[in-house]
Amino acid sequence: MTSTLIIGNHLSAHGRSPTACEELSARLAAGGWPVLTASNRLHPALRLGDMVGAVLLRRTEYQVAQVDVYSGRAFLWAEAVCAALRACGKPFVLTLHGGALPEMARREGARVARLLRAAAAVTAPSRYLRHAFSTMRPDLELLPNALDLAAYRFRPRRRPEPRLIWLRAFHEIYDSILAVETLAELNAEMPGATLTMIGPDKGDGSLERSRGRARELALTDSVSFPGRVNKRDVPSQLEQGDIFINTSRIDNTPVSVLEAMAAGMCIVSTGVGGIPDLLEDGVDALLVPAGNPRAMADAIRRIRREPDLAEQLSRNARRKVSAFDWSAILPRWQRILAEAAA
Repeated sequence: MTSTLIIGNHLSAHGRSPTACEELSARLAAGGWPVLTASNRLHPALRLGDMVGAVLLRRTEYQVAQVDVYSGRAFLWAEAVCAALRACGKPFVLTLHGGALPEMARREGARVARLLRAAAAVTAPSRYLRHAFSTMRPDLELLPNALDLAAYRFRPRRRPEPRLIWLRAFHEIYDSILAVETLAELNAEMPGATLTMIGPDKGDGSLERSRGRARELALTDSVSFPGRVNKRDVPSQLEQGDIFINTSRIDNTPVSVLEAMAAGMCIVSTGVGGIPDLLEDGVDALLVPAGNPRAMADAIRRIRREPDLAEQLSRNARRKVSAFDWSAILPRWQRILAEAAA
């Protein structure tokens, strides 16, 4: 077993949603691997300092590091962490995240390529990201975000009711207002339609704007905002709905969509970023243009009108997501980390 340092945002103890690196840390540790993590500090500067400090001060306690890579300011953090790892002579594995990372690579290609080429291995959770960075790292490995499939009770939706679920953080890139406006499009012909919007407030005003839009459209009795829910409660929340809507403007391979697939929900999503690499239009989901509530409402009407299609989407989604179970993904992580350490 390979002692491993997992570098990323480990903030679930502060009420944040668990990240992929937290899940990986827990799974490796449960399998008997020695695992160190950084960081659980809330303040960004303290978190960066904690990450770099773990690399330097605990260098005798780990053989290999796994580092999450995002765009924007977080990319600078990855550069700092990896510079410290190189100074210690420690191999590291990078994991690419976020639908905005390819755009950053187009703007700052040399900088991104320099970081990727310094890694012992690079993984990506989606074909979208693997394709975007294939010229920088031809050996980039597709390693999807994983979930515990057994936690989600599969219920095929043949005649789905207009009970809509939205599960994401309230941030402008996820376009939560589109979900509210989609419900408004349906309301005249489906007065019993409801929308449950689950997720934490990221503080950019999206939650307040969504609530305000629901008031403007006289939907306050039809839209609920339960806030963030614990990860273990997500399956029971999804059980309450039949149709899952993903409204993102930018996306990659969202875990929330994987969870909806596992539950057998009928999925309607914007076809942005890595979504078309995850979902096949008309096979396991219906894809629509971003920012178009009428198109999203029309897709929901079609699902309601065609029960055979609804059941096909439900069953195919569950079938596809079975490849994302931890039983399939964890051994691949173990191999990659062991090979990098060697």
